[in-house]
Amino acid sequence: MDTVGSYEAKTHLPRLLEWVERGETITITRHGKPIARLVPATPAAFHPEIASVIAAMVEFQEHETPSLGAKLTIRERIEEGRPSWKRGVEIA
Repeated sequence: MDTVGSYEAKTHLPRLLEWVERGETITITRHGKPIARLVPATPAAFHPEIASVIAAMVEFQEHETPSLGAKLTIRERIEEGRPSWKRGVEIA
């Protein structure tokens, strides 16, 4: 594991990223104290059930269409949920 100061890290970030891509871990320090660590990214674990849930959601979206119910417009649905004294008031 290599250690670099924050100024050097800022100045040489592309070079440091190349090292990290090769599997190195780099600790960045400020005034000699560790403040951050650059580590290689690892792919997130993929839970097997996620694929089936995503497939089900895609299939549902392809076959189902959103509906407002009894042929009401969105404006009518909004008005329906308002108290009677607020109905017809436009929202800016």
